[in-house]
Amino acid sequence: MAYEMEDIRCSQEIFYYLIQHRELTEESNEQLYRSYIENDTVRSLVKSQADIADSEIEKYGKTIYLIPGEDNKVLGFSKKALKSKMCRSKATDKEYYLSQFIVLTLLVEFYDGQGSSSKSRDFMKLGDLINCITQRLEAGAAYSNEEEEEKNGIAFTNMKEVYESLKSVDTSSRSRENKVGFITRILQFLQEQGLVDYVEADEMIKTTQKLDNFMDWNLLNRNHYDRILRIMRNGDLYEQNQPD
Repeated sequence: MAYEMEDIRCSQEIFYYLIQHRELTEESNEQLYRSYIENDTVRSLVKSQADIADSEIEKYGKTIYLIPGEDNKVLGFSKKALKSKMCRSKATDKEYYLSQFIVLTLLVEFYDGQGSSSKSRDFMKLGDLINCITQRLEAGAAYSNEEEEEKNGIAFTNMKEVYESLKSVDTSSRSRENKVGFITRILQFLQEQGLVDYVEADEMIKTTQKLDNFMDWNLLNRNHYDRILRIMRNGDLYEQNQPD
């Protein structure tokens, strides 16, 4: 199939814009946005470029997103890069998995709704998040054994060990050596990615429209929702409520 040079160039401009900004709205660039929405050929070319770059292009609501694949080390983050961004220096795998568990706990606390949106709360205090993490780790470690942890893919015992090695909560310090500092670093990283708004002075956590869209339209579809429940469900860690 032959393509017009104008369509090829337009698709390249859109894809490059998405690489730079990760999202495209009518307000941010009306010309590129309308070209993607209204021109099937341009849209197909953009998606083809994304496929080659191990990424997806998705439109959620009125925003077009570039979503790197899970193993995309170029447009996404490698495990090593995430360790550097979210954990302490010379972090172990145990610490890395704890950081991922903290993110997962945050998502579960914000998105367990059953209505038109999965979002169930508008904000969360840092202290409440710390309490949730502590409770889930204790419950998971008490319920799990080595066989269960291998089957579920979550080593609660190891993560609890790392978590308890952090110093007690000290709201006056943001050192990564204590719980507040460790979790704050993770929240700051999520804020850099445009996923949460963290008001450090008030210790207030809010999610962004970007994360709300991603959760409603992508992560919490039926298959992904069931996967999250399988991961989080240990004992009474999570209510066994599922959407209709």
